[in-house]
Amino acid sequence: MAQQSAITVFDGATTPVSHTLQPVDNKVNKDGSRIAIYRENNPALPSEAQIRIEVIQRELPGSRIVETRLVAVVPVMEAIAGQNASGYTAAPKVAYEDKVEFRTLAHRRSTVASRRLCKQVMLNFLNNTALTVTPISAGVADEAVTQLFMPT
Repeated sequence: MAQQSAITVFDGATTPVSHTLQPVDNKVNKDGSRIAIYRENNPALPSEAQIRIEVIQRELPGSRIVETRLVAVVPVMEAIAGQNASGYTAAPKVAYEDKVEFRTLAHRRSTVASRRLCKQVMLNFLNNTALTVTPISAGVADEAVTQLFMPT
């Protein structure tokens, strides 16, 4: 099981920028699902306006299926256009959030190799990769999706 620690991800900008996300929370919800939350620690932005990643895992009730969800959230701030007649400028707020979710369903009889193969097929599809790529076999996402380990 991986110790929950900071993770670095690159964005999709023309000139990619790295974002370091710090562990914020790791808990078990009332429904038995486990959740690990990571958030960027950018002092120039309020906490709700920072990129975050959530790793959620649970066993579906009445089955032997483990659901793992990896969620990336990118908040978008409002553009503040100057001040009002009294000279007051409102603090910026989050206008909306863009969100992407990667969800896997793994039967308890499946193997690490079969889950990794399935994950890699989807990643190659998402990246429009038409050649052989060595599957990633390390890191928080691989451990959660293929090894069914959650960060602690």
